[in-house]
Amino acid sequence: MKSTVTPELLAPAGGREALCAAVRCGADAVYMGAQQFSARHSAENFSPEALSEAAALCHCSGVKLYLAVNTLLTAREFPTLDTLAEQAAAAGIDGCIVQDLGVAAYLKQKLPQLPLHASTQMTVHTAEGIAAAGEMGLCRVVLARELSQKQIGALTAAAHAMGMETEVFVHGAHCMSVSGQCWLSAAMGGRSANRGRCAQPCRLPFSADGDPEACALSLKDMCLLAHTKQLAEMGVDSLKIEGRMKRPEYVAAAVSAYREALDGGTPDVDTLRAVFSRSGFTDGYFTGRRVQMFGTRRKEDVLAAEPVLAKLRETYRKPRKITDLHGHFTLRMGADSLLTVTDGDGNTATVTGEMPQQALRRPADVESLRRQMEKLGDTIYRCGDVTAEIHGDVMLPAAAVNGLRRRAVEALDAVRIRANTPVYTQNTLPLPAADPIKPWPVQERWIMVRRLSQLEGLKDALRPTDRLLLPLHLAKGYLAAPLLPLERCILLPPRWCEDPAHTRRQLEEACASGFTHVGCGHVGDVQMGRSLGYTLHGTVGLHITNPYAAAMLKTLGLADGLLSPEIPPQHSMQTENGLPLGVFVYGRLPLMLTRNCPVQTQVGCKHCRHLLTDRKGQALYTDCVRDTDTPDYAELFNSAVVWLADKPALYRNARYLLFAFTDESAERIGAVLRAYGDEGDKNPPARFTRGLRCEELLPKKG
Repeated sequence: MKSTVTPELLAPAGGREALCAAVRCGADAVYMGAQQFSARHSAENFSPEALSEAAALCHCSGVKLYLAVNTLLTAREFPTLDTLAEQAAAAGIDGCIVQDLGVAAYLKQKLPQLPLHASTQMTVHTAEGIAAAGEMGLCRVVLARELSQKQIGALTAAAHAMGMETEVFVHGAHCMSVSGQCWLSAAMGGRSANRGRCAQPCRLPFSADGDPEACALSLKDMCLLAHTKQLAEMGVDSLKIEGRMKRPEYVAAAVSAYREALDGGTPDVDTLRAVFSRSGFTDGYFTGRRVQMFGTRRKEDVLAAEPVLAKLRETYRKPRKITDLHGHFTLRMGADSLLTVTDGDGNTATVTGEMPQQALRRPADVESLRRQMEKLGDTIYRCGDVTAEIHGDVMLPAAAVNGLRRRAVEALDAVRIRANTPVYTQNTLPLPAADPIKPWPVQERWIMVRRLSQLEGLKDALRPTDRLLLPLHLAKGYLAAPLLPLERCILLPPRWCEDPAHTRRQLEEACASGFTHVGCGHVGDVQMGRSLGYTLHGTVGLHITNPYAAAMLKTLGLADGLLSPEIPPQHSMQTENGLPLGVFVYGRLPLMLTRNCPVQTQVGCKHCRHLLTDRKGQALYTDCVRDTDTPDYAELFNSAVVWLADKPALYRNARYLLFAFTDESAERIGAVLRAYGDEGDKNPPARFTRGLRCEELLPKKG
């Protein structure tokens, strides 16, 4: 049965003016960032005082306010998170958007009643991912942008069956990478997207065919304005507009257009396109027609905005009229005048004013009082019914009536704010005890390959492999000539699960063949692997940057995990009671997980050389995962490999060392493994990196 409930319209607010634009143009909810832990670090964002003012403005208008705390945190930042949580609770926010599993766990303990939403950075794109989010205490998931209409409908139905809500991006910038799975900015400039500091290098030239001006990683902006009816019928709970870095006029145009569409009107698409687009819009993921999705911000796109800006500013210059204001006056000689006002939601307030005077010529009447009540210019109210209880021939000067009206509006505003502001119970959480570092008697070697032919290189290693990480679609081929016992193999499901039922069948077949371990790149893997009885291991996509995230994953059933490559490898979280963690010590770090293959788009699969070249001539290794005839997704890898063979002190506390081989030959694999042993050349190759060295994540000196 089709839903008849209108979805929430959720708008961005990077600053105060954008907030006013969102509220005054018809948003049902607004999301914003504080001055810490916002995925849009360069936006204006909100101080504690500004956050309280924003909450009051929203709640007066019946609009919800969500705070985005959607970056990864280190352990030393949790005291600051604790302070921010107290400030957010005092302001009365309506929910919190989170990426970091540790942040979710901490806030759930700190503010048990606070609704938590899984950010799109959490890469939730399966029913298993929704279930995992629910188990962690979240009530809403922001679904990945790359899903189709059919997938969104199925996931929304599944979410509702679990008592969860879904939120879907409908407008704004498209990242080339699946959200939460991009390290391009961190690798190219030390600015981590997962820390809110993305420099958007994907908008710069990249090419698979040698064209120096090609922008093979730049997608057009999303626009699902024509599909709002379908989204509503599917039961999607919230329609989200991207744009905390965009100007207020953009917010006004987008909110106005989607408000008009949701209310059954005809939206102004021309103004929406003029205010901001990248060579137009796309709905390719939603419709499944992924053609002509690439675009850049052209000169004509920039020039198109100027003529519409002044008109758009007028749309949010004054508050939007959202409810009737009914007033009842009581006037009698010898008593203060009274005005009781009531809004359309049943909120009421009473104020007092000057004593009425004896009328010398024209006594007060309802019509004269109404004329003054109608002067509700810069308020959210329309004049409704005006009644009066007038005793005798009395009058009240117009200035006194106006004063009553102004005080009544202020009082009713305060009542509305109180009625719409949640109150939270706050818990005091102790800092975690500093457990002693857990010594590992044996530091294991884990080897990850992408092709079965690479296994030949392991035979020349002087030290045996402890665990082999193998893509799930290679499991059947591996059974023909296994190098290691199956109980020492870890199967890696696809990082993007296009067909969860198919993936589940593959895992069931592998389990029946004797495989017992599975690697988890997102929370959906955790849920699926656990339900099938596998031993679980965390991989790169889970972003373990703090002990709270590690503890949450241990609670979910993981046996161990991988320290985020954005954390310096010498940073130790190996405690006696914590989750054992490995370190990425060799290989090309993944920089993007994409649903659109940039090489395929430019040159086609037949001419693929697995290379994408940036403007400086550096080539990113590009590879797709083919479980069927059509690639499910592509991955971009760093042009330089991580090399730590000559720096063993950096990984001495790791539970295991992860060697990730992408395009290496079997001979090169053998040489690398020997270099990390007692023999072999430990000198770095010509191009290497020590990892994703984001400055703000490095340990502070002193």
